[in-house]
Amino acid sequence: MAERAGQADGRADRILDAAAELLVRLGYRKVTIEDIAQLAGIGKGTVYLHWRTKQQLFEAVLLRESIAYVEELLDGLRRDPAMLLPHRFVSESFLMVGDRPVLRALSEGYLQQGRHRFADAFLHSQELLASERFYDLMIRYGLLRDDVPNLSYTLSATMMGFHLHNTAKLTGVEVDTRAKAESISFIVRNAFEPPEPPDPEELAKAASEVVAVFEALIPPYRTWIYAHDRTHEPG
Repeated sequence: MAERAGQADGRADRILDAAAELLVRLGYRKVTIEDIAQLAGIGKGTVYLHWRTKQQLFEAVLLRESIAYVEELLDGLRRDPAMLLPHRFVSESFLMVGDRPVLRALSEGYLQQGRHRFADAFLHSQELLASERFYDLMIRYGLLRDDVPNLSYTLSATMMGFHLHNTAKLTGVEVDTRAKAESISFIVRNAFEPPEPPDPEELAKAASEVVAVFEALIPPYRTWIYAHDRTHEPG
């Protein structure tokens, strides 16, 4: 009897859960397919029914985490359009990453350890948040300044710096995640936002458009995660 798609996806999620747990605990290099299969309670060969290589499997782990993270942001925007104000958007984003062990581990150094292995998946995950349309919308609605040089790079580099900067190692003083979020909120508010607050109605329209953009981007990535045929990248 042919396996139902739902059953296959449920098994795939068990594999992804096991891979994510081991990635955080051991790091990419030390995790084996045998380890993942054992933790998921399946045979090694079953893993390869879903992903042909270890790299593909961990790309799927990262993409699944990225999608969940983006969907959490979208839920926040639906409830409160004012969350789109850049200083709130980046601080909430920072806190959400901190609450997701896989994304937190990658942002704090695992990506650097396996840069070539995660490069494609990382770029795909960044497309979900750093699309050209997103920045165009933010500028058009007056939520981001239009005079910041290389805006998307500058804002992304600012956010990445807060993830990578190890305060305890450099200064001996640990800064908790919420305090870091407050700091990045302050910088973005003063360096990237126009001085005039946006009109609430325009802000609501902008939030609705941003949600629509991201909603359209997510399905191809989700299909790629669970599809057996990965000859084509999501687009």
